[in-house]
Amino acid sequence: MSRKLFFLFVGLIVILLPMAALAAPPLQDAGQEYTVQADDWLSKLAEKFYGDPLAYPAIVEATNAKSAGDTGYTAIDDPNVIEVGQKLFIPTAQEASTLLGEQVPYLSGDLTIYSGRGEELVGPLIDQFEQETGLNVEVRYGSTAEMAATILEEGANSPADIYYGQDAGALGALAQAGQLAPLPEDALNLVDPRFRSPEGLWVGTSGRARVVVYNTDKLSEADLPDDMFGFCAPEWKGRLGWAPTNGSFQAFVTALRVVEGEERAREWLSCIQANEPVVFPSNAPIVQAVGAGEIDAGFVNHYYLFQFLAEEGEDFPVRNYHPRAGDVGAMVNVAGVGIVNTTDNKDAAEAFVRFLLRESSQQFFNTETNEYPLSANIQLNPILIPLQQIQTPNVDLTKLEDLDGTLQLLQELGIL
Repeated sequence: MSRKLFFLFVGLIVILLPMAALAAPPLQDAGQEYTVQADDWLSKLAEKFYGDPLAYPAIVEATNAKSAGDTGYTAIDDPNVIEVGQKLFIPTAQEASTLLGEQVPYLSGDLTIYSGRGEELVGPLIDQFEQETGLNVEVRYGSTAEMAATILEEGANSPADIYYGQDAGALGALAQAGQLAPLPEDALNLVDPRFRSPEGLWVGTSGRARVVVYNTDKLSEADLPDDMFGFCAPEWKGRLGWAPTNGSFQAFVTALRVVEGEERAREWLSCIQANEPVVFPSNAPIVQAVGAGEIDAGFVNHYYLFQFLAEEGEDFPVRNYHPRAGDVGAMVNVAGVGIVNTTDNKDAAEAFVRFLLRESSQQFFNTETNEYPLSANIQLNPILIPLQQIQTPNVDLTKLEDLDGTLQLLQELGIL
């Protein structure tokens, strides 16, 4: 090598090494104190110190342990709230790993996920799984019904290893068609039996409650009917919003058919239609219209409200109502996961199921998607009513697979 090339090579090393060092999270020889600054939040600090925003429960646990014997530290009661000047304890990466106790094994090969959950919701979580395992993860995104139908059409030739959907009906349809493989018992046992397949073919990963959103400037909870049939009263004409093409609405109608019977479901749909509800393409515009006073109430899933509260503040004039009679309007559905029986990488597929059920992933659902955690005891957003306090109907989620029947009914009534 010529002297000129040698010095050029050395010069490049001198330039690039500091850049590489700056790009990596700082290494810690020991745990350290940290004083909260403006614009800090726990996932941001976990990213800074560990390169993993989902590792923040380790900071919470370490800080709370310190606070037990040192009044200089303040216990973290709500991971969503830390205050400027508060003293935290940042454990080393090794200590954080021990505290979390949930490392995914390093795996090999490919994993193909058919996701009925949107990339903007779960993409970061799937990226985290890919980084931790070393797998090459390919995700195909679409609607829950579309992805389930694709697997059914592909049959024994499906390249999917995982089906990840936003309601139990689609999971039930795949299970009924014999397209899902049994899940490991240790994963199933993390979740309440009402939120998983009794045959062990799928498991709920987060809870999604049906609610009525209402404008708090115009109404109080006392003004709202006890059950969904109360909205059939003529006084609600022109004041409601619904989204008939939305998958969660269709799952609700399917549950209505299962619990109340076909004719009763037809009666409810017909009477609401007679009240001339405003039709929306999805749930979020319903919440927006209620907040703007364009309609007084609408039928949605619970978590859409929290997106607006985060953007507009607590004064946003909309709140969730769980019908007090506990009919299907207060049902709790699940987003859930199953292993497609054509998988050629069972170990990786099972690891993904366990990953979605581990505590940090459940915290992700709690803080990022505002859904109910199902496999971990996590402190909820104060505005989120705990599941055990909601009067819910007795709905067998495994029987919500008849989406075709629901679509036929909606089309017959001219709603679709």
